[in-house]
Amino acid sequence: MATARLSLQLDAEVKAKAEKTAALLGLKSLTEYVVRLMDEDAAKVVAAHQHITLESDDFDRFIAAWDKTKLPNQALLDAVAYTKEQGFK
Repeated sequence: MATARLSLQLDAEVKAKAEKTAALLGLKSLTEYVVRLMDEDAAKVVAAHQHITLESDDFDRFIAAWDKTKLPNQALLDAVAYTKEQGFK
C-alpha cells in the first residue's frame, strides 16, 4: 500500500514512451513502471556504494598495510564515528 506521494512533470514524448514500455511489460500502470524502475535502480546504487571489490593484488597490499598499523589515528576514529552517525553498517 502506498504511503508517500511523488509528483513529476516530464516531456510528453518521454511519458508516451514510458506508457508504451509499461504496457509491453504487462504492467498495470505507468506508476507501477516508474516505481519498479526507481526501486531497482535504488537497490543497485545502494549496493554499489555499500561494497568494495578489490583485485587480488590490491587486497594483498591492503592486508600488508593493515598488518603494519598499530592503533587507529584520529582521522580513522572520526570516520568510524561519522559512519555510525549516518547509519552505515
